Amino acid sequence: MNKRVLAGGLLILALTLAGAWYAQTNASSKSTTHTYYIAADPVTWDYAPSGMDKITGKPFDSVANFWVESGPTSIGRVYKKALYHEYTDDTFSERKPRPPEWEHLGFLGPLIRATVGDTIRVVFKNNVHFPASLHPHGVFYNKDSEGAPYYDGTEGADKADDGVPTGATHTYGWPVPERAGPAEGDPSSILWMYHSHVAEVNDVNAGLTGPMIITGRGTTNSDGTPKDVDRELIVAFAEFDENESHYLRENIDTYTGMPDSVMIVTGIFGTSAMVPDPGKNFMETMNGLTFGHLPGLTMRQGERVRWYIMASTNFELHAPHWHGNVVTAQHMRTDVAALLPMGMLVADMVPDNPGKWLFHCHVGGHLLAGMQSVYTVEPADGMASQ
Repeated sequence: MNKRVLAGGLLILALTLAGAWYAQTNASSKSTTHTYYIAADPVTWDYAPSGMDKITGKPFDSVANFWVESGPTSIGRVYKKALYHEYTDDTFSERKPRPPEWEHLGFLGPLIRATVGDTIRVVFKNNVHFPASLHPHGVFYNKDSEGAPYYDGTEGADKADDGVPTGATHTYGWPVPERAGPAEGDPSSILWMYHSHVAEVNDVNAGLTGPMIITGRGTTNSDGTPKDVDRELIVAFAEFDENESHYLRENIDTYTGMPDSVMIVTGIFGTSAMVPDPGKNFMETMNGLTFGHLPGLTMRQGERVRWYIMASTNFELHAPHWHGNVVTAQHMRTDVAALLPMGMLVADMVPDNPGKWLFHCHVGGHLLAGMQSVYTVEPADGMASQ
């Protein structure tokens, strides 16, 4: 064969392979902008809607009643709150239905999902009576999309995100760089969160918080879910201090029998408290629900289940404990994890033990106050429990 012809053939082959490589690389790095329409809405929320203790299957006992029973000077289990809801478009006229697999999110805001290299765009409308915002953890943002007011030397458009007034809208843009995705040794997807940060303590205790999942490049299905996972679950072990909510006075006036006899005082840390019953307003919840009321923690034996666990902004110290099965978290096999305030954790489980199992915080006071639920492992076809 002529050497010149051979060289030309090899050159064509090399160019063809290089073109294929470039096309594949370019396709895998193609970015997407994910747009969400989210509003902060006032709602009435029941922390234990059945009116009974679903862990024991019996009426609330005297200990549980301390937190859930209303009375002359105590609010009980029903409160006015502010929650994030997702809408179908920027008219904010129709709420987007929550898929059945995410019913367990409770009063967490809508799940925001993206892959490294993508951009998240949130069109936010404030329907509550106080200024609110969206502040994200982990992802990239400029000063017009931080959602937190403080003296940072900015002005004009860079301050519009800090606190969106009642009835107004603001669009937040959050690119997702490599440092927002899984690090070396992490699972294929990790958890971040977002929340209002205008008066953060008051905003979050009113209910304005939600989850965000970021997956690594090349690890997702077409719907954004990680390829190596069959079932995803998000649970916030969250204490809500209703004494710090924007709605404390309104809740006292609405739900106590003798509102005129209830005082609000300020403590040494600047925190408000309800006298004479401050302790009754600390709701120890899982996704805003107590005493077994969290629904939808279901899976099948042998599935690859990813648990995303998070905490809230108060004096949070939690020890999530799974009965019946184990997880792998932080390169360790365990059935008890650890969470600090605003902590985020990913735990992978392949359940091998079918049944209905307790899932709760192992901190004694939180356990007594109702930070308990159950998860269910259905038997897989052809598989028997060991």
